[in-house]
Amino acid sequence: LLKEEQAQQLKEAGVDRYNHNLNTSERHHSYITTSHTYEDRVNTVEIAKKHGISPCSGAIIGMKETKEDVVNIARALHQLDADSIPVNFLNAIDGTKLEGTKELNPRYCLKVLALFRYINPTKEIRISGGREVNLGSLQPIGLYAANSIFVGDYLTTEGQEANSDYRMLEDLGFEIELSEKQEEAFC
Repeated sequence: LLKEEQAQQLKEAGVDRYNHNLNTSERHHSYITTSHTYEDRVNTVEIAKKHGISPCSGAIIGMKETKEDVVNIARALHQLDADSIPVNFLNAIDGTKLEGTKELNPRYCLKVLALFRYINPTKEIRISGGREVNLGSLQPIGLYAANSIFVGDYLTTEGQEANSDYRMLEDLGFEIELSEKQEEAFC
């Protein structure tokens, strides 16, 4: 959780974007974590914004929330005025509280992306963790609602190979621009 002094130090160090996901709706938050409150998460994003740092804040879908919770988190991110909204889809990890949870299917995930786009029409919607597992072969269609995908691995799970992502993006008609270092690593 971010404090005022820390936000100021980050801004002075040149940080221009801060990622801090709300993760789920306010109603559902206490079912997912008890180490901090939903309000703690909102306050962290507000502090970053107050110090001129662009907020990147999103959600994880598929954590046994209701459809109403999904609508509420999309609305909360709109009210928070997050510039970038990563939409993660649960990829349940063995040994965690949500182990074995498999509530999602590709069509539902596409509907969630369309909902986030509808509620946040001017924001950067990003398809993030769990996309490979939950969208499967429908991943490319998600980019009709979203602006981008995360390429590579995530915090706790592996993503698909970057070359597969690049091929998918090229098949959609996008031009891939890589740095020299990326070209050496991925091509």
